Amino acid sequence: LDARPSPAGEFPVVLAPGSGGVLIHEACGHGLEADTLVKEASVYANRRGERFGSESVTIVDDGSDIGAWGSFGVDDEGTPAQRTVLFDKGVLVGHMSDLLSARKIGHPPTGNGRRQSYAYLPIVRMTNTYLLPGEDDPEAIFESVPRGVYAATFAGGEVNPATGNFVFGMSEAYMIEDGVVTYPIKGANLIGNGPEVLEVIDAVGSDFGRKEGVCGKDGQAAPVSNGMPTVLLGRVTVGGTET
Repeated sequence: LDARPSPAGEFPVVLAPGSGGVLIHEACGHGLEADTLVKEASVYANRRGERFGSESVTIVDDGSDIGAWGSFGVDDEGTPAQRTVLFDKGVLVGHMSDLLSARKIGHPPTGNGRRQSYAYLPIVRMTNTYLLPGEDDPEAIFESVPRGVYAATFAGGEVNPATGNFVFGMSEAYMIEDGVVTYPIKGANLIGNGPEVLEVIDAVGSDFGRKEGVCGKDGQAAPVSNGMPTVLLGRVTVGGTET
């Protein structure tokens, strides 16, 4: 109730461990599902081997992570669950596929053919999508921000895989002033582009958190996990209502 209206403009943004992984899931993950790539309806189509971020940025999709919400032994087409590296030290190296899209794209299936239930056909879906921890001290990340926003929890959002453009609401966010988290803010949105947001990841913490959720695609819902450590985005557009 004491939250102040969010400022608007370009700010450094610190993403919380765990819940901040929703950004990676939406802004990067969906664009690397092979059914989108084969249609060339993704901003990442035909860009394998291209650098998108620093060497601290490694992103995986891991359906074999025991105990995670999106894990399983085999996918809904019988392909064993596996760990697929999507970005290796900032370079795009992989994608996610089911049997059909793997045949079209000319690579072995990655075990991402999933369906909501036996009443549905399998489609390409993420499992547990993680930005792996780095070597930066989480406290030092906050201390490096003179004025910015701490995104503690994301609300709803949307992304266009063809362009990579996204908008996310923040259900819990705070201002950072002189390296210290101060007052809560309301009405904050994060606006940006998937490939561009990878470029502005300036620090990746050594901590790691995981957040369970449900992903919707083509009318089907599937359990997933999103994970990341504390992450600093050097400059991102924040939409707000402060006058």
